[in-house]
Amino acid sequence: MAKRTGAVALVAGALFVLGAPAAAAGQEPLAQVSGGHADWTLAAGDVTLDVAAPAVRTAAGRASFPALGGDAVPGTGAAEVELGGVARLGGPAGQPLVLAGLRLRLAGDEGALYARTVVDGRARELALAEVADAKPAVRAEAVTWTGLRASLTEEGAALLSAWSGAEFAAGDALGAFDVSVGTETAEESAGPETPRASPSAEERPGAVAPQRGPAAALARPALTAGAEQTVTGTGFAPGAVVLVAIDGDTRYQAVADARGRIERTFPVYANAAEGEHTVELTAVGGEPGVAGARFGVGVPD
Repeated sequence: MAKRTGAVALVAGALFVLGAPAAAAGQEPLAQVSGGHADWTLAAGDVTLDVAAPAVRTAAGRASFPALGGDAVPGTGAAEVELGGVARLGGPAGQPLVLAGLRLRLAGDEGALYARTVVDGRARELALAEVADAKPAVRAEAVTWTGLRASLTEEGAALLSAWSGAEFAAGDALGAFDVSVGTETAEESAGPETPRASPSAEERPGAVAPQRGPAAALARPALTAGAEQTVTGTGFAPGAVVLVAIDGDTRYQAVADARGRIERTFPVYANAAEGEHTVELTAVGGEPGVAGARFGVGVPD
């Protein structure tokens, strides 16, 4: 497959224009993405595709991701679409490659697929693939792209190679996308003002609001070096990618289930220092937030 080295840069430039105020000279009104989905058919060697909610598998190697939001210029077909759910790539490596925060940028006949993942123990966003043949079918209040061909970028190929142990190169196929989203202008989406409900108990003066946000709990408040510990996290967004850091060192990642819960068992190193240690859970990207817990380590008898 021929490489298009400038595609991602071109798309980024086009979407900068897309994000500018609609009043810019010559620019069509900006519309909001309101619903829809992106169906991904994976084609990348022996790599398999699984998902976490709210995305769903529809067939072997195929999954559907709901469109959660974004912007579009319907007249031109330029769009940035935020996708819900998490892609989990499987292969000979055993440990799945978790891709969260999927985002499609489309402009003209070019585009790019972005994802958040963990690289060398740290969360980062990268341009995973370039997208070609992005010719939209524009209808009233909807835009559809069919048969978008996705091919790995250089950093996408490096990621898959490092994860799988197999050799991937820029331009290798990553499969195809079929995307259909609804669009509405700000005027269409603005309805009559919703009357404000009576204050809830936690909103009333003097009331104590219940605790919100993620929380972490440990199976054992204290243990000896060389034993195993288990951390459970709750209150995360369903499908969120959660990093697990031990004493500030990010070692693991997990995906929150449909209830926003994760669980991870990890070894406490035999040479762990006696005293207090920490576990911190951090959601990757825009989900709320951070949760931590502490446990003690003693010297084996």
